[in-house]
Amino acid sequence: MVEKITLGSGKLYMVEFTGEIPADATFETEANHVGATKNGATLAYTAETYEAIDDSGAYRKTITTKETVTLATGLFTWDGTTLAKLCSTARVTTTTGKRTTKIGGIANDNGKSYAIRFVHEDVEEGDMRVTIVGKNTAGLSIAFAPGAETTLGPTFTAKALDDDGTLVIIDEEIPTTPEPGGNEQST
Repeated sequence: MVEKITLGSGKLYMVEFTGEIPADATFETEANHVGATKNGATLAYTAETYEAIDDSGAYRKTITTKETVTLATGLFTWDGTTLAKLCSTARVTTTTGKRTTKIGGIANDNGKSYAIRFVHEDVEEGDMRVTIVGKNTAGLSIAFAPGAETTLGPTFTAKALDDDGTLVIIDEEIPTTPEPGGNEQST
C-alpha cells in the first residue's frame, strides 16, 4: 500500500440534493462549478463521546453520541447565483444587464440542501473527491477592502446522505499500474 501526498487545492461543485448523489460526469460540470477557490478547503470530522467507568476504573465503555462533519472553503469568484446557494433566504432576479440578489426574511427560506463536492485533481496519483450533503451554516461575510480580493468563506455542515447515516464520502482514484521496483498496489 502506498499513501498519497496530497498537494494543492481543488474545485468546488454544488447541486441541489434530490435524494441521490449524481454521477461524477453529471456532477462535475461547468454549470455546477460554484467558483474558483482561495486557500483550498478543510474537511473536519468531530465526534462527541460518552464514557462509562466503574468506581475502580477497571471497567469502561465508550460510545459515540454525536458526529459532525464540516467542509469549509474560500470562494474567490462568485456572483448572486453563488450567494443564493450559500444563503437559504436569498432570491435572485435577472433582467437585461442587471442581477439583483435579495437576502433575508425567514419566510423566504427555501429549505434546500445541496450535494457539495470538492475535487482535488492530481494527474500523477489520482483525483480525490470529497462529497457531503448539507448547507452553508456559517452565514455570509462580504468584505470589500482596498488592495485585497473579496473572498467568501462558507462552511457547509453535513447531514446524513443515506439511510446508513453517512456524513461524508471520500473517493480516491488509485493508480493501477505497477510501482517502480515491481510492487503493485492492492485494492
